Amino acid sequence: MSPPDPDHAAARKLVLELMGLAGVSGDEKAVAECVVKHLRAAGCPPQAIRFDDAHTRTAVAGNVGNLIVDLPGTLPGPRRLLMAHMDTVPVCLGAKPVVAGRFVKSSDPTTGLGADDRAGVAVVLATAVEILRRNLPHPPLTLFFAIQEEIGLWGARTVKAATLGRPKLAFNFDGGAVEKITVGATGGHRLDIRLLGTPSHAGVAPEKGVSVISIAALAIASLIEGGWHGLVEKDGQRGTSNVGVIHAGSATNVVADLAEIRAEARGHDRAFRGRIVKAIETAFKDAAKRVTSAQGKAGRVEIDGHLDYEAFRLADDEPCVVAARQAVRSIGRTPRLEVSNGGLDANWMAVHGIPTVTLGCGQMEIHTTQERLDLEAFEAACTVALRLAVGQEGAG
Repeated sequence: MSPPDPDHAAARKLVLELMGLAGVSGDEKAVAECVVKHLRAAGCPPQAIRFDDAHTRTAVAGNVGNLIVDLPGTLPGPRRLLMAHMDTVPVCLGAKPVVAGRFVKSSDPTTGLGADDRAGVAVVLATAVEILRRNLPHPPLTLFFAIQEEIGLWGARTVKAATLGRPKLAFNFDGGAVEKITVGATGGHRLDIRLLGTPSHAGVAPEKGVSVISIAALAIASLIEGGWHGLVEKDGQRGTSNVGVIHAGSATNVVADLAEIRAEARGHDRAFRGRIVKAIETAFKDAAKRVTSAQGKAGRVEIDGHLDYEAFRLADDEPCVVAARQAVRSIGRTPRLEVSNGGLDANWMAVHGIPTVTLGCGQMEIHTTQERLDLEAFEAACTVALRLAVGQEGAG
């Protein structure tokens, strides 16, 4: 039996419609409503479509929760999950997608496109529409459209495995070439650092102040000198760190007494990542002791750190990895396994006990105004997704 091929023209229409919708993190409601509209038009029963309350438990108050769709199987086999995230980054707000040859870009040069990850949403939605309209036989399926991925993987972080039906094979569509099969990703730790100093007039009595900007400068210089900032390589281990945001000061004639800093550490090895975090904390605490006023008063440091996502690595013989490789090969392409240095929804799915492989949909130069979608790769991803959904990844 030949595997089904998707309607690529219909999939193109879906992705263009989805990329034209506003929907930054926390404001995904219009995207969710669009997905539901197309599912219902294809014959999906209303009781199969539901939303959770993830948006009430996220760092940013959102206007909609995760969208979850359950399609009972017409074939025996373990439950499969197809997923993508609905939000985009702010640079994509106002995108006007237009087709230029085999690519889609935003006609507004000041915006990104939002193919990350509306292309993934379109792949999953187009797959569901094909199955529903054509009554294609399939094993039990769960479709998961996650919220707030771009600001901390919150949709995947807060969802429950039981809510998703505890699938045995899971496939996340989120970025890059269709041949790329991401089987692992780094872990990330975020630090919110608050520096407290003493204000004074910078011209009249600078010696009476304790400058938080000086503290920050000393701390960052210490991290760079010690090899703990940027690419970190120590004792055969490898990770990264970055001090990415600093808010401090109000005027040049005032010694700044408050700074709010955001930093991060990443690494595949939990213990080594912990060493990087400790180095950052120590650098700021030591710097605060070194900057004092004429009266001997030093600065203070408050640090709030938390795990953003834990690292994971799927085995090569994990069923979802095997199936993904077969599906990519079945369309005449050569799969390649990769491990990411960025966080994915799959990080939290692994924590929930749902091994999840991530496949690309043709997105290019994401998070920039040069973002494009390769339509050939997008259509290939639609074919791969449909074969995975109906359990015919080995056919071809």
